[in-house]
Amino acid sequence: MSEAATESRSNATEYTVSEISGALKRTVEDAFGNVRVRGEISGYRGPHSSGHAYFALKDDRARIEAVVWKTTMARLKFRPEEGMEVIASGRLTTYPGKSNYQIVIDNLEPAGAGALMALLEERKRRLQAEGLFDAGRKRRLPFMPRVIGVITSPTGSVIRDIIHRIKDRFPLTVLVWPVRVQGDTTAKEVTAAVNGFNALTWDGAIRQPDLLIAARGGGSLEDLWGFNDEGLARAVAASRIPIISAVGHETDWTLVDFVADMRAPTPTGAAEMAVPVKAELEATLANLGARLSACTSRHLDRKRQAVRAAARALPSPDQLLALPRRRFDEATSRLGRGLTVSIERKRARLERQRLTPATLSRRLNETRRLTGRDIARARAAFFAIVRQGRARFQRNSARLSPAPIVRRQKLQADTLAGLTRRQEQAMARRLDRLRAALTQADRLLTTLSHKAVLARGFALVKDADGTVVKRVAELAPGAALQLEFADGSAEAIATSGGARPKLAAKPSGKAKEPGNQGSLF
Repeated sequence: MSEAATESRSNATEYTVSEISGALKRTVEDAFGNVRVRGEISGYRGPHSSGHAYFALKDDRARIEAVVWKTTMARLKFRPEEGMEVIASGRLTTYPGKSNYQIVIDNLEPAGAGALMALLEERKRRLQAEGLFDAGRKRRLPFMPRVIGVITSPTGSVIRDIIHRIKDRFPLTVLVWPVRVQGDTTAKEVTAAVNGFNALTWDGAIRQPDLLIAARGGGSLEDLWGFNDEGLARAVAASRIPIISAVGHETDWTLVDFVADMRAPTPTGAAEMAVPVKAELEATLANLGARLSACTSRHLDRKRQAVRAAARALPSPDQLLALPRRRFDEATSRLGRGLTVSIERKRARLERQRLTPATLSRRLNETRRLTGRDIARARAAFFAIVRQGRARFQRNSARLSPAPIVRRQKLQADTLAGLTRRQEQAMARRLDRLRAALTQADRLLTTLSHKAVLARGFALVKDADGTVVKRVAELAPGAALQLEFADGSAEAIATSGGARPKLAAKPSGKAKEPGNQGSLF
């Protein structure tokens, strides 16, 4: 029986795993060389450091793995995001390392404008919830800027219109930061331009602009998609320099329009908002100068008339000085006689008060008495101040005690103990839930196990390699089999069976024996 089984098995063509994988790969790639797949992006991972992106396309019933190589990512017009519905064009292939199939994407586009609008609305709601659209955070535009920074394409008509309008209205310095205004690099380049202008200084070789204009011409939603980038919108909102958004026509709206400090309907309108008209300013200045001159002249005339009227009402200098002059003359006449009388009085007093030792002794005693009195008052005042300070110190020391600190420490200790009890209770409840889930999973595993089926009288048939045999057609006569029962396993030999399917023919010197249907015994 063993020799017959060996001879029968040698008639079947043997393949290596690599040969099977290669045959499957060629079959899939030949049958699906170019396909278009519509689905929702799931599990987006990328781009990695290598530049490749990996994700899956799914619908309500199936999913397929997808990969976008680095070179293809650079050509995409938008960046894939989780949950976005897209149409992918590419080819199907297999990945032998995991024995699965995948689509290698050559082109990726949103599934219609509705998908882009849904993505745009979702970003808009998220940024609005963060307050980036609030009018309170937006800055006022400078009335008369000295330097204006323009972020746009250097080759389009937009920059020429802006420079021409600024030159006509109010010539000043315009700094142009060239960027691509369409394509997958638009958001990155415009973001770098906004951050670059903000990085300049007021006193550097290139002066920081007082105002920025981000502009481009009109276009479709896909053409303007770069200005709907979330990172660009956050950079515009964080800019310290006021920004005017002039993206597209008046009916075109992007996220940059909502976060910018001012939105212009067209690039030309942005230039008109940025600078005033120089001729109008000069005319206004001339008018104000003329009004100021006339007002000053009228004011001086009124003051001059008021001075003349006041001069007529005031008396003359002779009238003002007549009374003081008379008083001075009278004082002069009395001065000589008053000096003579004062000298006589001083002489008489001096003659009456002669200096003697008794007089000096009395004055010295009087001075000592006054000095002692002052010393006693000073000592009494000093001790009173000391007593007041000691009493104030005792009152303050009575208020300072460790009791409040002890009470606060006890309160914190009680709080900590309560939190510890809550933590232990939460851990106990968590362990109970996990223990119940584990018990339920164990019961489910026991219910779904094939051993329960074997216990009801069934047997599991495997070939010599341990592969489960599901159909008689998979058996070859003489094949060694393993029968697994509920209480153990046994070996058997197939006396007959069906023909084994072939993937490809190999040259062989022996003819195949026809197979017959039969039992395993």
